[in-house]
Amino acid sequence: MSVVLDLPFTVCIWISATIVITYTLLGGLYSVAYTDVIQLVLIFSGLGLGGLGYQAFHQRILSASSTASAKRCCFVAALFILVFAVPPILLGAAAASTDWNQTTYGSPSPYERGEAAMVLPITLQHLTPSFVSIVGIGCIAAAVMSSADSALLSAASVFTNNIYKIILRPQASDRENQRVVQLSVVVVGVVGTSLTMLDSGIMTFLFLSAEVGYNIILPELVCALFFNISNGYGAIMGILVALMLKLLSGDPLLGLEPVIYFPGCTLEDGVYVQYAPVKTISMLSTIAAILLFSYLASVLFNKGVLPEKWDVFKVKAQHSPVPLSPVGGAIEEENKWITHMSKTESSQPMRNVKH
Repeated sequence: MSVVLDLPFTVCIWISATIVITYTLLGGLYSVAYTDVIQLVLIFSGLGLGGLGYQAFHQRILSASSTASAKRCCFVAALFILVFAVPPILLGAAAASTDWNQTTYGSPSPYERGEAAMVLPITLQHLTPSFVSIVGIGCIAAAVMSSADSALLSAASVFTNNIYKIILRPQASDRENQRVVQLSVVVVGVVGTSLTMLDSGIMTFLFLSAEVGYNIILPELVCALFFNISNGYGAIMGILVALMLKLLSGDPLLGLEPVIYFPGCTLEDGVYVQYAPVKTISMLSTIAAILLFSYLASVLFNKGVLPEKWDVFKVKAQHSPVPLSPVGGAIEEENKWITHMSKTESSQPMRNVKH
C-alpha cells in the first residue's frame, strides 16, 4: 500500500490494522475462516504469493472437528506450502538480478536504498504490467490480513480461556467471556500495531515469532497430535529446553553471545555466526524433551513414587504409561471399547424404569 499509493508507511500500517481488527471483532473465528478462503483464492490465483501468507497454522489445526481431520490438514498444508514457496523465490531472484537503472525505479537498487524489505511490491510495481501489479499487491494484502486476523483472535482467545476464565473470573458467563474476547482483540491489535513504531523494526518481532512457532509451538502440536503419552509436564519441560538452547546458542539479532559453539560456528566481523541448523536441532530437542519428561511424569505418578496431590495436570487419571505410539492407535482401541460397551448395554434388559 505504501509503495502503490505513495502513503507514509505508518499510515498504511494503521489503515490495515483497523480493517483487520474490525472484521475480526465483528465475526470472530467465522470471519477469520471465511476471509481466509477468499484470501487463499486471491493468493493462489495472483502469482501464487502464498509463501508470504503465513497462516496461523495451529489455530486451524486446533479448530478441526476431529484428530483425524487435524492430521490430514498437517500433511495437505505441507504440500501446499512447498508449492506456494516457489513464486516468491523466483520474484526474489528476479529482483536480485535486475538492472534497476533501466527501470522506472532507477538507481541505486532497493537493497542499497535500505528498502530490501519492500522488494516484493517494488518488483511488482516496476517490473510487471499494471494489471499484474494490482493483482499482486492485492495478494500481498490478502496474505498479510490472513496472518494478522488469526494472530489477533489467537491471542485474545488464549487470554480469555487460559487467564480470564480460569484465574481471574471462573464464574464468568459465556456472554461475558465473549465480551472479553472482543475487547482483547482491540487491545492486542492496538498494542501490536504500536510495536511497529519501535526503532528495532517489525522484522525483529517477525523473526522472533517465527522462531517461537518453529522451536516451541510446532513440537507441542506434533506431540499432542501424534503421541498419546504427551502431557502438561512434558510440555513445560519442552518449553524450558527450547528457551535454554535459544539462549545458549546465541542470537546476533538479540545481541546474545553463544555459549554452545556448534560445528561450523565462525567469528565474522566480531560476531559469532552459527552455520549449523541450530533451529532444527532445538526443535528436535524440544520434541525429545516433551516425550521423555511426559513419560517420566506418567511413570512417577502412576506408580505412586510422587504423591497424587502433586499431580497438577491429572496424569494419574490418565491411562498407565505405555510405549510411545501414534495417537491413532489409541483412538482405534478406544472406539472398539466404546462399541463393545454399547453392544453389551443394549443386550441387557432395562430395569427399574419409572413411568
